[in-house]
Amino acid sequence: MRIKLLVPGFAASALLIGGSIAMAQTSAAPAAKPAAAGSSKQNLDEDIKLLRKNVRAEKSRVILSALELNAEQTQKFLPIYKEYEHGLSKLNDLREANIREYAQNFSSMTDNKADELVNQVISYYKKRLDLLANYYDKVRAALGTGTAARFVQVESMLLNIIDLQIQANMPLAWAPSSP
Repeated sequence: MRIKLLVPGFAASALLIGGSIAMAQTSAAPAAKPAAAGSSKQNLDEDIKLLRKNVRAEKSRVILSALELNAEQTQKFLPIYKEYEHGLSKLNDLREANIREYAQNFSSMTDNKADELVNQVISYYKKRLDLLANYYDKVRAALGTGTAARFVQVESMLLNIIDLQIQANMPLAWAPSSP
């Protein structure tokens, strides 16, 4: 059974990684060169929106495959998962805004701005963990502890893959020359 999950999981992971890389690269691009026209920003916004939609769709497929639910269980799970994804999407709007702000301020970063951005990142991760914990409880109530635990495990793995790819493609913050 594990082999069955590894193959689709690997393929999905590769797609998530590719989408995350593109999102991170397009989000960080404004730091290097400002957009020449409003249409460039609109194109970037549309590209990011499409990438995020594709990543959400692929994540849903991986989650459903990993949970191995029957038809009745799937009917119970999907509304809960869609609600979770909606909440996660709103949080990811905050993350995207933070990445854009980082890119915009990268070359003129001040201590105060860096502190503000780091605190926004910390807040994002706390809210995301709280959201996952809340939906663990909802899935557990609907489908039992085992399914809920697997949901959290797989969702956490996927979120970690996405996080790693975004972070690996973000330029590191400047380091002060003296403390």
